[in-house]
Amino acid sequence: MELIGMLDSPYVRRTAISLRLLGIPFTHRSMSVFRHFDEFQRINPLVKAPTLVLDDGGMLTESGLIIEWAQAQSDRAALMPTDAADRQRALRLTGIALAASEKAVQIVYEDKRDADKRDEGWMKRVKGQLHAAHDLLERELRGVDGWIFGSSPSQADVTIAVAWGFTQLVAADVIDAKAYPQLAAFSARAELHPDFAALPPV
Repeated sequence: MELIGMLDSPYVRRTAISLRLLGIPFTHRSMSVFRHFDEFQRINPLVKAPTLVLDDGGMLTESGLIIEWAQAQSDRAALMPTDAADRQRALRLTGIALAASEKAVQIVYEDKRDADKRDEGWMKRVKGQLHAAHDLLERELRGVDGWIFGSSPSQADVTIAVAWGFTQLVAADVIDAKAYPQLAAFSARAELHPDFAALPPV
């Protein structure tokens, strides 16, 4: 199996870390949807990262769907809690972290536009949404000094830590790490885990 995409994408990285946590063997091919468009298109006409090329030649896209497929193949513990209340919280936290990633990606794309074509009103809203997501996560992590749901990382842990790392990579001028000490400390601990450390974002 081959996972296609750049690890500086939060979607590719959360997928890669999840595959490792679930014990699903794969090789990673670092390929940009921009710089390697033609080559990527020959693999997946959609040119969408992440793309998982299965052993039978089939392909999966979208990080959540790839992770769902991997969970069904794995004999390891699920990345989502089994307790109903914990599962609901994990889904909520994962959704907030994905929203943070989405807003950071939007900032990246807007910054690529010519200055005279940027929509400052829209950017103000996006940055506000990015702050809102981080404010919510910061509150949720108060009192958390390990993984959120026990002794091993859940999908919420993975997605939060990856989203924080991505935001600090591309929008540190918008999200000041000093304003989010819980998030910063949580993510720093997560990055020490071998499955995170094996897949750095740069």
